[in-house]
Amino acid sequence: MSTQDISPSFIARIAVRSCAWSERWVPDPFAVVVLVVAVVVIGALAMGAGPVSVARAFGDGFWSLIPFTMQMTFIIIGGYVTADSPPVAKIIQRVADIPKTGRGAVVMVGFFSMALAMIHWGLCLVVASLLARALAQRRDLNMDYRAAGAAAYLGNGSVWALGLSSSAAQLQANPASMPPNMLAVTGVIPFGETILLWQSLLLAVILIAVSTWTVWATVPDAAHTRTAEQLGIDVHQNIRASAPRSRPGEWLEFSPLLTVFIIALALAWLIEQLARNGVMNTISSLNNYNFIFLMLGLALHWRPRRFLDSAARSMSSVGGVLIQFPMLGAISMIMTAAKNDDGQTVAGALAHFFSELAAGPAFAFVVGIYSAILGLLVPSGGGKWVIEAPHVMQAAKDMQYHLGWVVQIYNAAEALPNLLNPFWMLPVLGILGVKARDLVGFTFVQFLVNFPIVLILLWLLGMTLTYHPPIMP
Repeated sequence: MSTQDISPSFIARIAVRSCAWSERWVPDPFAVVVLVVAVVVIGALAMGAGPVSVARAFGDGFWSLIPFTMQMTFIIIGGYVTADSPPVAKIIQRVADIPKTGRGAVVMVGFFSMALAMIHWGLCLVVASLLARALAQRRDLNMDYRAAGAAAYLGNGSVWALGLSSSAAQLQANPASMPPNMLAVTGVIPFGETILLWQSLLLAVILIAVSTWTVWATVPDAAHTRTAEQLGIDVHQNIRASAPRSRPGEWLEFSPLLTVFIIALALAWLIEQLARNGVMNTISSLNNYNFIFLMLGLALHWRPRRFLDSAARSMSSVGGVLIQFPMLGAISMIMTAAKNDDGQTVAGALAHFFSELAAGPAFAFVVGIYSAILGLLVPSGGGKWVIEAPHVMQAAKDMQYHLGWVVQIYNAAEALPNLLNPFWMLPVLGILGVKARDLVGFTFVQFLVNFPIVLILLWLLGMTLTYHPPIMP
């Protein structure tokens, strides 16, 4: 892809060249996470931890995130089956009739992606991608398909971690999902101290506004537009079609009877939960959150066969989570459990380092930059928080810094490397039929604009909060 494919602007040429470099030199995310394991092992050994202690921590931690791994997997599946249902598809088609220009269409995709990301990061990727695909079917728009794909991914590169499906916030509100060594440091932090802070909501609004403007500014002009047809992509293929019933034994799969039965049970359970715990306590449970979206997806598909076919299509997006999260659990355990003769761990040493380096208001800057850099190496919101939280939160406690805002510093900064790392682009790439190199040039521009804004806002808004001791279960 030459620099002329996007725009003659200087920053666009940098983006395209960076995209070409990353496609050539950046390895698969699994290779990266194994390299991180190696770095942590070397660090633990260098600090004096014994090889047996390190190996024991690796094995003990490998399966420590199994509950959270399955929860993250079902976030993807639940969002996919909901967005992929026929009723939602009809709504998407109607929305696709609204824009009058290609630029307006791309901007709308970006805004929808970010708005939906505040509710569910898996849902935003699928709905925004399907919307971009529907818009590409309109020949009158002359819409740049690459820019639309990048816009569909934008929710995961800007505000997803500030919303309800924030992995770190969900993890901190659910002590049963946290490794014990992490819980002992951070305690329980409810949503009211993280994603529902007015400071967090203001940050999300500003990021959505800035990112929407950036989408508008980076859409190529007519001379440089590349439509789906020009890219050789067939956007008229029906990706939601299911095979017809072929034998009598399949009648239950094509009948809504099973759906009605399960949904009735689910509604009875949900009503009981809402009456007993209230809305916020009910949705703050990651298990409950996933349950609601799975049942919603089943209801919208109506017939079990359609639901199962949609769930099968979502599988290509969850493989990386299933393979990488055990490694992340091992990394966390090595950092927090492998000790030297003085009883010091890698996490403890890092906590001391951050306490020294990030004294005072600079803490937000240091943690934000650290979270963004680590996000390039470990592309996992929840798994990376398990690695980062013990030492970052200990440093915050030592400094008497608001613990809930530390979670939000992490959340806002953690989303930024998603604009550069193609790991979480997989659902978008699969639906749109594009390559990561087609999108990264646009998302890199978003990173350049958002990075300084995020750091400054995290610093300023953090100064309005005061420290509260952690809630221990």
